[in-house]
Amino acid sequence: MTSARDPLLREELEELVGTMCKALNDAKRLAVLYALRTGPHTVTQLCHAIQAPQPNTSQHLATLRDRGLVKADRHGSNVVYSLRHPKIVDAIDLLRQVMADEQSRQQALRSRRQPGT
Repeated sequence: MTSARDPLLREELEELVGTMCKALNDAKRLAVLYALRTGPHTVTQLCHAIQAPQPNTSQHLATLRDRGLVKADRHGSNVVYSLRHPKIVDAIDLLRQVMADEQSRQQALRSRRQPGT
C-alpha cells in the first residue's frame, strides 16, 4: 500500500498538479475535451463548439497539446485535433459526479437546519 509519506508518490502527485491539473483548470479547456470526445475536430469546429474566438481556442489547444492530452494531425491545409487519452473525459466525469454528490450532501444539510421543513 502506498503511503502519503512515500517520496515517490509525493513526487508523482507534484508532477500531476504541475501538468494535468493545470491543464484542466479552465472551463473552456474542459469544453474542448468534451467536444473532442465525439471525435476529431478542426480549430474552427472547436471554436463553434466552445463558443470562443480562434486565438483563444488555439491557446487552449496548445496547453492541452503541451500536456499530452490532445494530439494534432495535419490533413492537407487543416490541422485536426483529437484526444490522446480518451480516459481523461471519464476522469472528468468522475470528478463531476463527486461534485454533484457533495452539492447534494450540502443541500441536505442546509434543509435539515432550516426550521419548519
